[in-house]
Amino acid sequence: MASRTSSPLIHPDLDDFDLFKIMSALADPTRLAIVVTLASKPGLACKGFYPAVGKSALTRHLRILREAGLIQQHDVGTLRVNALRKDDLDQRFPHLMDLVINEGADADHPILLADLESA
Repeated sequence: MASRTSSPLIHPDLDDFDLFKIMSALADPTRLAIVVTLASKPGLACKGFYPAVGKSALTRHLRILREAGLIQQHDVGTLRVNALRKDDLDQRFPHLMDLVINEGADADHPILLADLESA
């Protein structure tokens, strides 16, 4: 299905993953919380992150995560569904995502799933 936006969604290939771009994307607490959330709730639509993150900020955070190769996005009707690319990341950087998810889940993030548990 075609993207609902005028420009296509860009997902880097496995060979194009850049560790420094990935770590830079994860340096933001909101993006780290999104990754941890997607690890436990694969296939979460963008609307699943409201009201914890505003729409325009969420769009920017998800674009950065997608362009770094951390998430995969696709459109299903009017929803944009997000999934962590854990298998691809584990293939390129073994055990990195396990460490990120475990450490990220232990960190104290204001948006980290307390608001999303009821969603």
